Amino acid sequence: MAKNKNINAAENKSEASDISKSKAKREQRRKEVAKERRHRRTTKIVGAAVAAVLVVLIAVSAGQNIYLAAMRTTSDSNFSAGLTTDGKIEGANVKDLITLVDYANIPIPADEVAATDEEVEESITSTLASHKEQSTDETLEIQDGDVVNIDFVGSVDGVEFEGGSSGGAGYTLTIGSGSFVDDFEQQLIGHKPGENVTVEVTFPDTYTNEELAGKDASFAVTVNSITVTPELTNDYVTAYFSEEGLSTVEEYRAYVENQFYEQHLEDYLTSYIIENSTVKSYPSAYLKALRAVTKYNDEYMLQYYAAIGITIYENVWDMIGGDVTDELSYEKNLRERAKETAKEAMVYQAIYEDAALTIDMNALIAEMTEDYGETYVADMRESNGEGYLAQGEIREAVIDYLMELYK
Repeated sequence: MAKNKNINAAENKSEASDISKSKAKREQRRKEVAKERRHRRTTKIVGAAVAAVLVVLIAVSAGQNIYLAAMRTTSDSNFSAGLTTDGKIEGANVKDLITLVDYANIPIPADEVAATDEEVEESITSTLASHKEQSTDETLEIQDGDVVNIDFVGSVDGVEFEGGSSGGAGYTLTIGSGSFVDDFEQQLIGHKPGENVTVEVTFPDTYTNEELAGKDASFAVTVNSITVTPELTNDYVTAYFSEEGLSTVEEYRAYVENQFYEQHLEDYLTSYIIENSTVKSYPSAYLKALRAVTKYNDEYMLQYYAAIGITIYENVWDMIGGDVTDELSYEKNLRERAKETAKEAMVYQAIYEDAALTIDMNALIAEMTEDYGETYVADMRESNGEGYLAQGEIREAVIDYLMELYK
């Protein structure tokens, strides 16, 4: 019996061990199943999240396209759109749309509008340079950088060669430009108008004309004149500015100073009235017209650049730069520019009406016709329209009025 008891005990122990192993397997399987479930659930969640993101991106993209389609401006070359024939914003009482600056009491900082010595001197120097003239003064000597007029006849071994002569027509040459072979130009330095000079040169071996390549040549040169910049004298002032009533250097300098003063004053006044007026509301129809015209101008410039060989711009927004990088940002930029233009127009019209100013379009057309001819005026009226031309005159009338107030 004891033996059987031991046998039974062993069997019971074996059974208990089998049960324990079976339980362990079941527990392991349970963990694996749970892990698999978690994996599937996580994968499903991640997949759902990715799908949700894709849905959002698609929706955003579609929304942007719909938004852009709604925003997209159609360009229009009608510059007078939104304006009456007398140059005012159609259907808008601008006095109710803006808070107008007190234009009759603008503080003028003297240091900001006064001419500077530097700009006066630069202007005078530039004007003198624009009146350069050829001088035959025999006391002048050719210097490096001078512009001279010469005649020349070239020969090799005493025989004139084709293309080596000015033909007595005179040739304008800048000394030091390297336009002529070898040191031709340098050999003229120090010579004077009226002198005849023999210039000796050697054509390079690689000269384009093979018949002259590597050969010595002689040029008989006559110095006709040297281009000089006139000095600022009373005679100069009388010669070029008598129509302005000027005859002395002092008068001319004061005239230049006053020109800069008036330009600075105009710039200051026009900036001040815009910056210190506030828009309450924009006329929507006029804004739309301005966007269309602004886009037309941009497209015109894009075509112009392409026509002259500038191909760095593929789209109109490429020309704007800055934060404008695509069509959507371009459309937003169009709206901002249209508002700026509209504000200026509203301010000028408000002052025009408040100050009871007037314009004479008939006189303007007559003046333009006299200056530029009937064809030009007809083209201007057709391309720009009466309203746009009149609006420009309103602006000029306001500027003239302000300048008279503050000069």
